[in-house]
Amino acid sequence: MISRGVNYIKRYLRYAIGSAKTKGRTKYFCIGQNKTGTTSLQKAFKQLGFVVGEQVIAEQLMEKHYFSGNFQPLIKYCRSAQVFQDLPFSRIELLPHLDQAYPNSRFILTERDSPEQWYESLVRFHSKLFGQNGNIPTGEDLLKVDYIAPGFAAKAVLLNGTTLDDPYHKPTLIQKYIAHNKTVKTYFHERPEDLLVINLAQPEAYRKFTTFLDVTSPYESFPWENKT
Repeated sequence: MISRGVNYIKRYLRYAIGSAKTKGRTKYFCIGQNKTGTTSLQKAFKQLGFVVGEQVIAEQLMEKHYFSGNFQPLIKYCRSAQVFQDLPFSRIELLPHLDQAYPNSRFILTERDSPEQWYESLVRFHSKLFGQNGNIPTGEDLLKVDYIAPGFAAKAVLLNGTTLDDPYHKPTLIQKYIAHNKTVKTYFHERPEDLLVINLAQPEAYRKFTTFLDVTSPYESFPWENKT
């Protein structure tokens, strides 16, 4: 109980400090699907001194509220930092709520070379994390994962429209990836200045990134994290 209280106080202080540091500053939401370079993007923002939201807190709020359709705790949490990425911010249904709650924010859609490449990367990564002996995780495997809360991993994967019988059904996941990217681009069709579409593997990607942020950088490329 004491350690839980200490952790709560630490998180509250980080929230308060982050809110003060980023008040009035442009917020950036990285809304590419997981395994499109979002972790490398997060690291690049940190290198440039941006205050990045704590992923585990966002996922905890997702577990408590998101699956029941309550986005408000996550919206409020976004006061705590300037940059947010990965789940749940990669969920397309959250996009209009973030856009409305934080006017003048900017969004980054990360892509891979192809939907096939994205799918293979996702499956390899999840096989290492959740699979038995490196195999593609089954629905039963996902239900046993004790991260954030029992069943969280399964619920997060199934948001892509698959089922526990075949949680990594390739045609379904690829269709979801294509639809996600298309929906984002359509949403910003009349506001192209608010969206950066980027493939981190391309040579000019980092220059596009820093130009979008309107910053100078001592670095020439993205740091690679969780490469699969």
